[in-house]
Amino acid sequence: MEQQQRSSQRRKVQVLWWLKTGQAKSVEQLAQLSGCHRTTVSRWLSQYRQSGLEALVKVASRSGRPRAISGEVLASLERELQDPEGFSSYGAVQQWLAAVHGQPVPYKTVHKTVRYRLKAKLKVPRPVSKKQTPGACESVQQTLQPR
Repeated sequence: MEQQQRSSQRRKVQVLWWLKTGQAKSVEQLAQLSGCHRTTVSRWLSQYRQSGLEALVKVASRSGRPRAISGEVLASLERELQDPEGFSSYGAVQQWLAAVHGQPVPYKTVHKTVRYRLKAKLKVPRPVSKKQTPGACESVQQTLQPR
């Protein structure tokens, strides 16, 4: 059990250990001890009987679609985001990816990659109104300060 890296693998091996040591004699008892459903425990045991321990604890590789922005493109985007000038919007990042790397990427993908995967923020100060008197922001800030 100590060799297993995932809790699901440990649970399967522990069920086998309970069965081998005689602590549980039926699938219902094993299910109750492990906290899993009896059909799950039954499936584990039949898989163990058919293929052995290696097949029981083997972790299946996840197949899925590759990321739209990955590898060298992601690294260059990260370098570009660290530049002080940076980007003014996610749309600008989208245009940059299309122009420089020839990768048309949807806006939502750009936003999720930049904001959540790279943990970068595209903060640009909002424009100040022309009607606002100079020093108005500072006076408001001073009144909001706790005394």
